[in-house]
Amino acid sequence: MTDIPILLLAAGQSSRMGGKDKLLQIVDGVPLLRRSTLIALRAAPVIVALPPAPHERHDVLDGLDLQRVSIPDAREGMNASLRGALAQVSGDAPAVMILLADLPEITTEDLTAMLSSVRSHPDKLIWRGATANGKPGHPVVFDRSLFEHLSGLSGDEGAQSVVRANAAKVHLHTLPGQNALLDLDTPEDWAAWRANRAT
Repeated sequence: MTDIPILLLAAGQSSRMGGKDKLLQIVDGVPLLRRSTLIALRAAPVIVALPPAPHERHDVLDGLDLQRVSIPDAREGMNASLRGALAQVSGDAPAVMILLADLPEITTEDLTAMLSSVRSHPDKLIWRGATANGKPGHPVVFDRSLFEHLSGLSGDEGAQSVVRANAAKVHLHTLPGQNALLDLDTPEDWAAWRANRAT
């Protein structure tokens, strides 16, 4: 098992889902959040950022061996989740993987490949998943030397500013198809994905 934990960001608002929670949508018989967590747990220890309890997202993770972090200021955006989860990382972790919970095509094999790229490209500071045609996406692994910068981020941009500031130290690791980029933010996204998956 790797000593690089996965920070699973799952405290967002699903604001474009028309009142539904995208992370509770059923995929392969289980809520997407539980499915994403199970996929991550097969690759590394998981710290999951969640809205404050009581919340149904907590309930769907019952029985799983992970660390939960409630994000009281989740409405601020993605970086509130990132800061909260990062604060729980052990002092000896050499890096962290940031993974969004709403990437339904991501596999354990993808995550394992990303973690392997950290070892195979030790001269880099950021290792980022990319689509088959080279478009950068997720997950993203950050070296420990960047933790302080990540901890100072605010708003909803994610860690893009850190990636830009270290552009020369980024390794893009190609994942199959659109695995690194496909997220489902609206009911229309979900309908199209499900229709395509059924064919």
